[in-house]
Amino acid sequence: MAAVTVTLALSVAGAAAANASVTADGSIKYPGSVPKWAVTAQDAGAAPADDTVEGEIYLNLQDKQGAETLATAVSTPGSPLYRHPLSPSQWISRFSPTAGEYATVVNKLKSEGLTITGTPASRLYVVFRGTADQVNAAFSTSMHLYHHAGTRLAAPAKAPALPSSIAKLVSAVSLDQSRLQTRPNLVSPGHVDKTAGSSSLNKSKAQAQSKLRSQTTPSTTAACSQYWGQYTASVPAAYNGQTSYPTNICGYDAKQLRSGYNLNTWNSLGVNGSGQTVAITDAYASPTIVSDTNALAAQSGEPALGAGQYQQIVPSTFYDEEACGGPSGWQGEQSLDVQAVHSLAPKTNILYVGGSNCGGGLDIALSTIIDRKLATVVSNSWGDVGEDVPAEVLAGEQNIFVQAAGEGIGLYFSSGDNGDEAAALGTAEPDFPASDPFVTSVGGTSMGIDKKGKLAVETGWGTAYQRILDNADGTSSYAGALPGAFGGGAGGGVSTLFAEPAYQKGVVPNSLSGGKRVSPDVSALADPYTGFQIGISPITDDGTLATADYENETYGGTSLASPLTAAMVALSQQLTHGSVGFANPTLYTLDRFLPGSFRDVKPSSTPVAVEYTSASSGHRFLITMDKDTSLTTTAGYDDVTGMGAMSFSLAQLLGHGR
Repeated sequence: MAAVTVTLALSVAGAAAANASVTADGSIKYPGSVPKWAVTAQDAGAAPADDTVEGEIYLNLQDKQGAETLATAVSTPGSPLYRHPLSPSQWISRFSPTAGEYATVVNKLKSEGLTITGTPASRLYVVFRGTADQVNAAFSTSMHLYHHAGTRLAAPAKAPALPSSIAKLVSAVSLDQSRLQTRPNLVSPGHVDKTAGSSSLNKSKAQAQSKLRSQTTPSTTAACSQYWGQYTASVPAAYNGQTSYPTNICGYDAKQLRSGYNLNTWNSLGVNGSGQTVAITDAYASPTIVSDTNALAAQSGEPALGAGQYQQIVPSTFYDEEACGGPSGWQGEQSLDVQAVHSLAPKTNILYVGGSNCGGGLDIALSTIIDRKLATVVSNSWGDVGEDVPAEVLAGEQNIFVQAAGEGIGLYFSSGDNGDEAAALGTAEPDFPASDPFVTSVGGTSMGIDKKGKLAVETGWGTAYQRILDNADGTSSYAGALPGAFGGGAGGGVSTLFAEPAYQKGVVPNSLSGGKRVSPDVSALADPYTGFQIGISPITDDGTLATADYENETYGGTSLASPLTAAMVALSQQLTHGSVGFANPTLYTLDRFLPGSFRDVKPSSTPVAVEYTSASSGHRFLITMDKDTSLTTTAGYDDVTGMGAMSFSLAQLLGHGR
């Protein structure tokens, strides 16, 4: 078994102390708080004095190295401490800042007129809000607006500073507003219909597509299929001259998903998640989540949520709705997460914890679960764009994940939906938090489940699309060369910041890692063209939370893969009467010593594709699978699917690493 070694720490773990500089008045600057994109060429001038800024201060742990050592030890097979985690109170007492230190920082912020909006029981950080003028005065900085990632974001133009009496307690200061760009990682099938003006989250396309599900025969607009190969469509000659391809999936139901993961027999034997809890974090909250989930269950002949089976903790006040997309922008995500877990593990208790926004509110949501150990399995289907957050801030965020691992809690993060992010950032980067070595990163696959519920096709999730044109002479042709433009795919790749963790050595090829953390770790269904059908009553007014009538929509994205994986881990815990905790060291040990533990997703010798017809515009596309930017599937570990697809045979093994 792997020795207990501490190789997971950020290379910037001591960055705050190393990079901080003393000013003439004795205060300490935090140069790492200025994001790399806050440069003169992108500067749009000073932020309006009354603009609201959310900030976060991260405090030093009492023993950061000790906390990371413990997190590694309780998670690593062969360690005497394996699966002997601390309780939340033990961890907080041993590693968190003291109550006195925390009060000093909180009181300093209050004295500057800032409003405190988040104080976790762990005392790891403080979330606060204030005007740009208040922030400028409190931190001796100047908040400016910068052109970045297609929008304008506020960030400090010069390093913020704190009095030395406060700075000695603080590891990092976060003032830039890039974290409010955090978004759910879900995608609908209609996102490729560019000429019709749709976006990656266009609901009308998904709604119209789902209505085709009720058709029994193809129409002139090719019907989507309820199972792989139900319908085929004629297309111009494509790969190897092939002129007929299956149509995309309308959206699998619960029984089909369980069948694809070999769970129906286990479900009939009572392995259904009973006695387990999966926690889910997102921003905001859907007012109709229970009724929508029960309506979908009834529609599919599945059991409804039992009394008390679903619970939620939701803040009374929502912030930054315009910047974050508002409740309507996150409703599909919450519905997808809850309904995916309920479909695979219908008796699992589900705890939803909503953030007050998509920034510090998500941290508070996570800490609410971790500080009270409300669950041992937590699904998080959201992330930043790459690792485009100051390194010191990432180090502060990592403390939350280290606490979870030290308490025996497994955090599952979707790896992202935009491949290597080079299009957005100019360079290839995996998405954070999925790239952090103390969380399990979940990548994506495409799955073709046939009429009998068998897995007919499985590829890495990465789609390219090319439009099919109808010519005046009655023929058809492609608008350009195949496979066409990138249309979405699992995130992953080599971290720009995190060192290679010990558990990845010997599994991830050295030629790929180069000594850095590589993600994802595992994968599950994510392709929206072989996606999952949800039930939702769409929010029509974010202010009143008024909703429209119930309807079906189809979604994919690694937002689907993460809750599916979390549900399988919950089933494993039920079956083995154990708790997996932070899973990565166990998962990689299984891969190292029991080859075949994962369903290896390999490149297909012949390109796999589906025909997709937009129900709203009538535009037709050939969607080619396993085309994910610079990320590629290979035999063994790869940066699209990790060690491979989750399967319940693997989930059983998770419980036997004790």
